[in-house]
Amino acid sequence: MRGRHIVEISSMYKRAASKDHINAYGKQENSVRYTGYPSWRRSLPHVVVATLASFLFGYHLGVVNETLESISLDLAFSGSTLAEGLVVSTCLGGAFLGSLFSGWIADGVGRRRALQLCALPMIIGASMSAATKNLWGMLLGRLFVGTGMGLGPAVAALYVSEVSPSYVRGTFGSFTQISSCLGLLGSLFMGLQAKGIMGWWRACFWVSVIPAALLALLMEFSAESPHWLFKSGRTAEAEAEFEKLLGGADVKYAYAELSKSARGDDAGAVKLSELFHGRHFKGSMVAMILMDKLGRRVLLLGSFSGMVVSMGLQVVGASSFPSSTEAFYLSAGGMLLFVLTFSLGAGPVPSLLLSEIFPSRIRAKAMAFCMSVHWVINFFVGLLFLPLLEQIGAQILYTTFGAFCLISVVFVKRNVVETKGKSLQEIEMALLPVE
Repeated sequence: MRGRHIVEISSMYKRAASKDHINAYGKQENSVRYTGYPSWRRSLPHVVVATLASFLFGYHLGVVNETLESISLDLAFSGSTLAEGLVVSTCLGGAFLGSLFSGWIADGVGRRRALQLCALPMIIGASMSAATKNLWGMLLGRLFVGTGMGLGPAVAALYVSEVSPSYVRGTFGSFTQISSCLGLLGSLFMGLQAKGIMGWWRACFWVSVIPAALLALLMEFSAESPHWLFKSGRTAEAEAEFEKLLGGADVKYAYAELSKSARGDDAGAVKLSELFHGRHFKGSMVAMILMDKLGRRVLLLGSFSGMVVSMGLQVVGASSFPSSTEAFYLSAGGMLLFVLTFSLGAGPVPSLLLSEIFPSRIRAKAMAFCMSVHWVINFFVGLLFLPLLEQIGAQILYTTFGAFCLISVVFVKRNVVETKGKSLQEIEMALLPVE
């Protein structure tokens, strides 16, 4: 790495099956030169297929928004807020379970098979929800769907980061967020007829089987992650996948970088705590354009700063100072600003950044842990928001949210490293502890 001290590695490389390949490429390392930017068109179809998992995540997150009233009438639990809350939140419990095991599944069977596996509970769960005659069948279906929701986006973010050329990885990474938004919009569009057509809510669940089946089918023809194949000792297959994703002229360079990173793994165990201190951790569409232009760090800083301002507007709007008309505009403007600034950075960037900064040995499992924490927090925010709003009031609640956003600004400023334009191997080598 340019401008950095490289640790001398004395231990033997553990993957005996790939030893000859690594030695061969290691000798060529200094002579290999990058021939130019590999075509993003080669990897784009594989990325688009993977983002179907995120589309399904968004769809199932929003499918009960417009249909809940019809569901409660048909399944005879109308008027029970507890039952309605369970229909909405049961999938979040399933998502926690799915994300918790996503790392082990992705490392065990590969990224491609893991994405196919996430489609299976979504097909089963959506079918159960669509065909059920009672509340318990709906809850069980939502639980199945939730496991797929937890598994899919985590593996999709991992897969996209590993198959994308470094110069468009940010753009491709934001596709997952855009796909989630499209899924949410799709569910809202489908649900518009739920109140006017008896039983339409069942069609809203049935239609989600189609993209889930497409995900399972099309991933069969998509590339496997070369990073996972190399880590598994399947070096010949890793080269073949690089050929499919990058083109022949860039395979040697990509393989040399991967070999260099693998040798760095033997320098010693990477402690998780070392990623969070010191110099080692130094609108979705707009984010897609800007992520590879401005960088991840700038978008996060701008996003969290904008969210602080939006919470400030909410606090002022909830106070006694403005008139009712002014309070309405402050509240509406604050919410719109929050949604906009969230979609620019805090929404799409973290999942991509996490998939970039973790070493390849622990990348999938670390992503699983982080996404599990995300789902736990998401569950409690959804569960407690309205009761807290009633108990402590809007001013204190929004002030608390604003304080957390401000803490995030400070954290990003002090600790987050910029990964724009760097290969996963360059990022990993840069974050290795120097002895």
